[in-house]
Amino acid sequence: MNQTDIRTFSWKKPLLWAVLILVAVVQIFPLIWLADFSLASSNEMFTSGLLVIPKKIQWGNYVKAFIDGHFLLYLKNSILINGLAVILVLLVSIMAGFACRRMNWKLRGLVKTLLLMGMMIPIHATLLPNYKIFNQLGLTDTIWALLIPYVAFSLPQGLFLMSSFMESIPVELEEAAVMDGCGIYRIVFRIITPMMKSSIATVSIMTFLNNWNEFMMASTYLSSPKWKTLPFSVLEFTGQYSSNYAVQFAAMALTAAPAVIVYILLNKHITKGVAMGAVKG
Repeated sequence: MNQTDIRTFSWKKPLLWAVLILVAVVQIFPLIWLADFSLASSNEMFTSGLLVIPKKIQWGNYVKAFIDGHFLLYLKNSILINGLAVILVLLVSIMAGFACRRMNWKLRGLVKTLLLMGMMIPIHATLLPNYKIFNQLGLTDTIWALLIPYVAFSLPQGLFLMSSFMESIPVELEEAAVMDGCGIYRIVFRIITPMMKSSIATVSIMTFLNNWNEFMMASTYLSSPKWKTLPFSVLEFTGQYSSNYAVQFAAMALTAAPAVIVYILLNKHITKGVAMGAVKG
């Protein structure tokens, strides 16, 4: 390495770090702003600066958001609905991926294309048609009103990642299993599925995160508190004439906390699974 290469390398690395730090600050700042204002009083909301230093930290905002915002009820609903959505997406995407990648039938290419086209359909474009269908079937204000669209809109991404990763698994393993007398379901769930742990983790995490803070469909299809999810806790502090912004920010922070924690703990699986699926597909 000559002197010119050394000088070029010496300034490129700090520049790269500076750009990455700037991007990280821009991405993280909204969470810092949210946490800051959630600990202030409502009278301190309207300041000229980007951040505020509370005269007294208002932990009561979180207590009020937790109790009056029906946090535990909405948290239970969010965990239940998102958990069921993840299980169904994994189950269907694994079987659909195997059918489209490994089984020979005439319409497999067309079926896979139609399923993947779901990634190009905006979720909110289906609100009115889905509402009319659910209303006719008596599914509005039930768990199915959220579970069905959550699974439907998460399935194309799950199918894409599963089928891409499945392509890297040697066909000889399945042929040997068939010779040993394994049926198709045993091949899928006892041989193929254990080899797709990273892809399964990626699909699970991305499905969970994509649906966790969804509000538009929930507010359209649900009317009673029975199945409302965490984003609704913010609305508990919105009045017709006034709003308690500090408690709203505290409710937002509580709502975002589970998703942030899940992402921080499992972000390596997301990156690894997406990269492996893209390279091996």
